[in-house]
Amino acid sequence: MKKLLTLLIAVLTVSLLTACGSGDSANGDGGNSDGETYTVATDANFKPFEYKNPDTGEMEGFDIDLMKAIAKEAGFNVEFKTMQFDGLITGMQSGRYPLAIAGISITEKRKESISFSDPYYDSGLILMVNSDNNEIKSIDDVDGKTVGVKTGSTSEAYLKENTDAEVKAFPNIINAYMDVKNERLDASLYDLPNVKYYIQQNGEGKLKTVGDVLEGQSYGIALPKDSDLVDDVNKALQAVKDSGKYDEIYKKYFGSKPE
Repeated sequence: MKKLLTLLIAVLTVSLLTACGSGDSANGDGGNSDGETYTVATDANFKPFEYKNPDTGEMEGFDIDLMKAIAKEAGFNVEFKTMQFDGLITGMQSGRYPLAIAGISITEKRKESISFSDPYYDSGLILMVNSDNNEIKSIDDVDGKTVGVKTGSTSEAYLKENTDAEVKAFPNIINAYMDVKNERLDASLYDLPNVKYYIQQNGEGKLKTVGDVLEGQSYGIALPKDSDLVDDVNKALQAVKDSGKYDEIYKKYFGSKPE
């Protein structure tokens, strides 16, 4: 009887382990089960590029789907680790993470300490103000005004280098948007697609963009300086574009294929 009980316990243990191993991996439908697994640093609050689904707790967004497609093409696996944006850049500079994707603008200053893939999305900076604000019509009108930005972003650097605005940095840019909406801030400066997405989804007619798109920038996948993965990622990114998968992902999140 004791031997039979031991055998039953062993069978149940194997069954449970098998069941646990059959669920979705951290990289969802991307990657290759036989390949290496890399941690990808990302932000959790940059819709529609990356965000955590409140119902499932899973990371979703344009960047997430694109990274999975690249991993699948390159033959490796990915798991995502969320963090504040400024911590993400620091983590890449120290080599703590092998990859990062979070709407990271490719700049000459950043290229001094980290490497980038080829560009995968063209963006820029845009000012957002309350719909009742008629004083700020462009970046020329922000001197002496309080403008919200995301900590460690290119918008923060742009304001400090090119204006006399009072810059208020937030770890989460949504807090800046809400303060503009409730007239606690004069304006916010951030990446065009994210600003437009927030106005469309949560603006409630109380927000608008003003002025020209500033500092036309491209997003790239970030890697530690001189990483051996750069070539593999670039080849996989190009393959994803050539196959039409990139257009498919783009349309899913932006409603139309890229121009």
